[in-house]
Amino acid sequence: MYLGDEAWPDLGSYFEAHSLAIVPLGSTEQHGPHLPLATDHLIAEGFAREAAERTGLLCTPTINVGVSTHHRQFTGTASVDPQAFRDYVESFTRNLAYQGVDRVIYVNAHGGNVEHLREVGRKLRNEELVYAIEWMWDESIPDLVDDLFAVNGPHAGPKETALIQHLAGDLVHDDRIEEARDGGLTNLGRAHGRKFGARTFYDAAENSENGAFGDQTDASAAKGETLFEAATDQLVHLCEWLDEQDFEDLTPKPHVRERSDPS
Repeated sequence: MYLGDEAWPDLGSYFEAHSLAIVPLGSTEQHGPHLPLATDHLIAEGFAREAAERTGLLCTPTINVGVSTHHRQFTGTASVDPQAFRDYVESFTRNLAYQGVDRVIYVNAHGGNVEHLREVGRKLRNEELVYAIEWMWDESIPDLVDDLFAVNGPHAGPKETALIQHLAGDLVHDDRIEEARDGGLTNLGRAHGRKFGARTFYDAAENSENGAFGDQTDASAAKGETLFEAATDQLVHLCEWLDEQDFEDLTPKPHVRERSDPS
């Protein structure tokens, strides 16, 4: 069920039976010369809406702009301040709680959002208002990702290329895929990353001239479909598990007390 498609009188039966919402989040940021800026939010929405279709659970509209300051040097990248992002997601989630939702899955496809979603989720859980958790598709199927791609790359690499080829192939610049590989960073061991235990870079442009990482020529729509189906299965299992839980079991544990001395 997609929230935006429903008329309000028809939603009452849903909230009588369920209290879970699926919230897709991504970014609008550079993804190399070959992928659209919409890559992350297209992927998030694809997974969220498919999981909602398979489970009958509620999918909300997508949050399309996230925290992307590390891609700011590339034209067109949109970003918001981390606190503004957290405040928006928190406010939106509180509104869902007002409607009767007490558990939320943030279907997230952008690494820059992770720590902020976790912070919002922890805050709302500590209030015992909503149990909100972050799900990222590639972390649900890491072995499959490793098996499919010899040189993956953390951003605008073959895994994201393959998914967009599957979900929105008309938005992929196929004639630029070799350019993405050759002008980006293929040898990830050469990334300027750490010195003496410190992480020394902040922006993608410090490691990749065109914003791409990995070997995009290894991607295909068929591989994207394989990834999509496998990760969707994981998300469906998560949705069904969370929908079945007693809310009391999802709240924080009580204060730990010292055991009395048995002697």
